[in-house]
Amino acid sequence: MKILVVGSGGREHAILWKLKQSPRVTELFCAPGNGGISEIAECVPINAMDIDGIVSFSKEKSIDMVVVAPDDPLAAGMVDALENAGIRAFGPRKNAAIIEASKVFAKNLMKKYNIPTADYETFSDSKLAFEYVKTAKLPLVVKADGLALGKGVLICNTREEALNAVSTIMEDKKFGDAGQKIVVEEFMTGPEVSVLAFTDGKTIVPMVSSQDHKRAYDNDQGLNTGGMGAFSPSRVYTEELQEECMKTIFIPTVKAMNLEGRPFKGVLYFGLMITADGPKVLEYNARFGDPETQVVLPRLETDLVEIFDAIIDEKLETINITWKKECAVCVIMASGGYPESYTKGYEITGLESVKKQKDIILFHAGTKKENEKFYTNGGRVLGVTAVGENIEAAREKAYMTVSAIHFENAHYRKDIGIK
Repeated sequence: MKILVVGSGGREHAILWKLKQSPRVTELFCAPGNGGISEIAECVPINAMDIDGIVSFSKEKSIDMVVVAPDDPLAAGMVDALENAGIRAFGPRKNAAIIEASKVFAKNLMKKYNIPTADYETFSDSKLAFEYVKTAKLPLVVKADGLALGKGVLICNTREEALNAVSTIMEDKKFGDAGQKIVVEEFMTGPEVSVLAFTDGKTIVPMVSSQDHKRAYDNDQGLNTGGMGAFSPSRVYTEELQEECMKTIFIPTVKAMNLEGRPFKGVLYFGLMITADGPKVLEYNARFGDPETQVVLPRLETDLVEIFDAIIDEKLETINITWKKECAVCVIMASGGYPESYTKGYEITGLESVKKQKDIILFHAGTKKENEKFYTNGGRVLGVTAVGENIEAAREKAYMTVSAIHFENAHYRKDIGIK
């Protein structure tokens, strides 16, 4: 079986790493891929947003399944184009991917179907938004409506910060068209949990829980990033909570999308906050989370190809999905300056010594390979994942490994997996 994965980050590396373990896979391709991915799949120089390019390559190579991993091509309708060309594709169609592509759509969906979330208002006029935040209860969260690489969410503790957030998103257009509309919502408190779930539009099967660390610096300081690390399972997500979430959030979301005529097939990511009033939805993603995938997939025992096939064929209820008991921790090594400006092209050393270590998996994100050497090529460079009998053991292994890898201006958080 020939499989093409679309994307170029640590998440895609983790998906390919897992697919490679399937006895059904004969060839793996990745478009465009990265330095680390090139060691397990053939990287093809096609941009992840080049829908026509992906369709024609898939036809030319007789690809059996295309896995569309990133949010942008899903929102642009890549799965629709592949299916219309008769190619099996994994991921939601455009009309379902809107659950992530528009925060306004997602909030309105939750309100309509009584799915618990923060109180909110939406705005397409900056003047009205300014008026609202001048008197709204603080702290506030201001979110760009569209896709902004996980960075379009601004937490505002003061009135000035809230006004600046509206100005930055709607007037300065920091996130481009993603900021034409905004959501302003109440600030919720409590521990965060990420739950990714497989769904074929009828059945929903949650994966093991995880927690990511979005802020750039230790103790959750600094700007929001695409994610600086993750661990699995969450310390706070009990079986009782899982049952409550199934009843109040997971199943109602799948049903709501069906009722809206937007059946969701693929991976649905629930960003949850466990508040004093119970679990509430912070955000939906229409795909595997990054870096949560790098701690969840190493714990999966079931063949990922079997799961993807069952979802495409709407037979998910026939699959028994099992997980390892071990825990996993992933520490992201980023370029100094990320998520703002940073320099690329530094040589990465120490990777060879790490490769041979048991219970360690290196997932490459922003790397390129030239003449058998690896160089930095993005904001998030590497995800160092360790598996252990508990979070503490996995954490210790991960940080020992991080200390053996070097590149100029490397930056990583020292507190991944503590809280």
